[in-house]
Amino acid sequence: MKAIHFFSALLMLGIMSSCNNESSPENETRKADTASISFKPLGRVDSGKVMQAILRNAKGMEVRIMNYGGTVTDIITVDKNGNTGNVILGYDSLAGYTQSGNPYFGCLVGRYGNRIAKGKFTLDGTTYTLATNNNGNSLHGGLRGFDKVLWAMKPLPGDSSLQLTYVSRNGEEGYPGQVEAWVTYALTQENELRIDYRATCDAATPVNLTHHSYFNLAGAGAPTVLDHVLQVAASRYTKGDATLIPTGELASVEETPFDFRTATAIGARLPALEGSPEGG
Repeated sequence: MKAIHFFSALLMLGIMSSCNNESSPENETRKADTASISFKPLGRVDSGKVMQAILRNAKGMEVRIMNYGGTVTDIITVDKNGNTGNVILGYDSLAGYTQSGNPYFGCLVGRYGNRIAKGKFTLDGTTYTLATNNNGNSLHGGLRGFDKVLWAMKPLPGDSSLQLTYVSRNGEEGYPGQVEAWVTYALTQENELRIDYRATCDAATPVNLTHHSYFNLAGAGAPTVLDHVLQVAASRYTKGDATLIPTGELASVEETPFDFRTATAIGARLPALEGSPEGG
């Protein structure tokens, strides 16, 4: 293999404290102490059966993940008052996730998260043309990115851990080379959801994997996140053009809506972002 990439993300939630399948997990449940993983069918898409894995830990936290798009549909946890709620946005049925206009709720994004200008890039002297799906640009992998395919799922030893794998063939969405991707979701006993990414490539190719959940820590049904307090240790931000392609300028956040260097309510900044292409 010519390239190996490793990625890792950790979501700390203590404050709220197929034809593609390698195995057939419909009736498979693994338990360790009171932690468990179980599976249930959700329906079908053109490429096969859609399954949902349900991860639980010993403290009662629960994470639900589909093999369609590697999508996290629910993160259910307990707040400081003992109330249980789902802290991410999503749909109540598979149909919501497969519909046109789904804003990538909870999915795995690839081969390339974010935008590639005009759907073109040059690598080792060769120019490649990608599928375009966003104002003439290629967004989140193109028309059928990693968010719209069936991943193989299997439970792993240890904490409530689930491994997903997908092979992206040479030429898929216009990208060169074959990429095999592994993503592990681990629900720990400390109420953490850990996401580990690994990909191998048989040729030089861009790979930029990420996760795309939208959070509302007030729980399902809460009308807004404007009263959430946010702090970001960043003194500069990347400016973008009218189609949200970075211009290359790293501008100071001082006296801009992007200044969250001190803890600030999101609603205190959001009105200044409305209608601004840099805030899209």
